[in-house]
Amino acid sequence: MTMTHHRAAAGEQPVQAVRIPADVERQDRVLANLTARQLAILTAAGLLLYAAYAATRPVLPPVVFAALAIPVALAAAILALGSRDGLGLDRLLAAAVRQRLTPRVQIAAPGGITAAPAWVTAHATSDPVSTGRVTPGALDLPARSVTDLVAGSAGVIDLGVDGLAAVCVCSTVNFALRTPAEQEGLVAGFGRYLHSLSAPVQILIRAQRLDLTGQIADLRDRAGGLPHPALEQAALEHSDYLTQLAEHSDLLRRQVLLVLREPLHPAGSPLPALSALRRRAGQRPRGGHAARHAAETRLARRISEVTGLLSAAGIVAMPLDAVQASAVLAAACDPESLIPPTAELAGPDAVITATPAEVVEAEADNDPRRAPSAMPLDPYWPATDTREGPVTEDESWWER
Repeated sequence: MTMTHHRAAAGEQPVQAVRIPADVERQDRVLANLTARQLAILTAAGLLLYAAYAATRPVLPPVVFAALAIPVALAAAILALGSRDGLGLDRLLAAAVRQRLTPRVQIAAPGGITAAPAWVTAHATSDPVSTGRVTPGALDLPARSVTDLVAGSAGVIDLGVDGLAAVCVCSTVNFALRTPAEQEGLVAGFGRYLHSLSAPVQILIRAQRLDLTGQIADLRDRAGGLPHPALEQAALEHSDYLTQLAEHSDLLRRQVLLVLREPLHPAGSPLPALSALRRRAGQRPRGGHAARHAAETRLARRISEVTGLLSAAGIVAMPLDAVQASAVLAAACDPESLIPPTAELAGPDAVITATPAEVVEAEADNDPRRAPSAMPLDPYWPATDTREGPVTEDESWWER
């Protein structure tokens, strides 16, 4: 446990000390300072060794059995009591086994993976370089789709049987620069929001690489239009400073996201258990559309409550629409992508259309009778110049 304490300034009420739990997610200790999971692993290992001893006692001497059982007992103790980065070794072992059994190549196939057509397999040849056969598996992502709320601009992430989710981007508060009374008010406002929670939430702080190329170029472009030479010199010096800062250090920016998850059925309702029984029996759960609509209504109400309760703590929460939420999910799945996902990119299920003028221009670009200098650079394009007019050095495909 830790305690926070501040001295009261002149004319202010003294701030009371507040006890803060050091680890709110620590598991309960059941017996001998061991958790229920650790007791289960140790008990199962002990019963297994005792059964093995009872079965091999007429055959193996006790010394030989002890030599064989001691490594097994030590492995079970390490598995039950060891941990790494806050996770038990048993959980890490289960994750490693699950990762080993998962196909290495996974593709997005909501309807299942179908066999290749006959005209492909008939002409397929074996590659002597490859030593193994790759069997793809279906990529099962938690998010099924991202759509907009009917009664709002927030994006709803469909989690299937796990319910719905919405993402809000939140501003930060400089807590250290506030007075003790203001700090107490901020903590009280944030505490009221925490006490109002009735469904799961997640506070995610993401660190992303910061690219200042656009800001530096903008500074240098606008420096010449400033009304005073001193301002122009200051802008150029600031752009040089940003350039040097980007070259000699890794710039990061942090984004605070608040994820609200709403189950399809309220807590305490017997409908989730009945739906699970119907799915196990091969029947389709009933009331899917009505349950989803009710969950969307509750999620919209929670979003409005978040913006109101967090504003009392000086935090501005803004819900993300479907396009912005899709960009956040794409960036989380591939953070080192060369092309960062933005709201300008089309979604995976979006239909891309082109106007007739764009189609005509694309056909003209693919016309082999056009000038090679007006074509994209292609190493396989013939180097013969088929233009009838003179060639100038100012002609370039990039300047069209």
